[in-house]
Amino acid sequence: MRIVIFGPPGSGKGTYAILLKNRLGIPHISTGDLVREEIRNKTPLGKEIEKYSNAGKLVPDEVITEILKKRLTPDLSKGFILEGYPRSIDQAKQLENITKIDVVINLDVSDRVIVERLSARVQCKNCGSIYNERSLKPRVTGKCDKCGGELFKRADDQPTVILERLKIYKEISAPVIDYYRTRKLLKDIINNDPDVRPEVVTDRIMELI
Repeated sequence: MRIVIFGPPGSGKGTYAILLKNRLGIPHISTGDLVREEIRNKTPLGKEIEKYSNAGKLVPDEVITEILKKRLTPDLSKGFILEGYPRSIDQAKQLENITKIDVVINLDVSDRVIVERLSARVQCKNCGSIYNERSLKPRVTGKCDKCGGELFKRADDQPTVILERLKIYKEISAPVIDYYRTRKLLKDIINNDPDVRPEVVTDRIMELI
């Protein structure tokens, strides 16, 4: 099963992708993680990405696609869960040239819920794991369950910043929903409850796929 999990910032893509990985036994591929790994390892692609980032420019689709190609190797024949890509029609078309997608899960979450959820989000300074002070609390307040690192609130998780990010998402990425809907690959998961447990939403995704 080759799955794309799609949705606006704060819709829970990463959390649901990890839960689906555990249930389905297939890899979770985050383009954000792949990019950070390239930068950390100082690969040629990583150095190229840093040049764009340092200049305040968007990384071209072709660069992100090349990184993704490296990961989508034959060992993924049983499937994967792709998160963070595609984010535009051009990327969706490039993905079609790399591999076949079986289903696209669209996390349809209202702006109100996203603002409430992201305002409660905390992240580990050490390993990057994400928690939520409302629906996905760490076992020990302020400490990461995985590595014991300190949890913090990101600067971009302020309501005014969140709303601006959502505006950009709708302008650039939302058309991808229509692209996959016309191809009959899209499955909608509607969630208007900021406190819903991630396992509950994952159950609903499993029913659809």
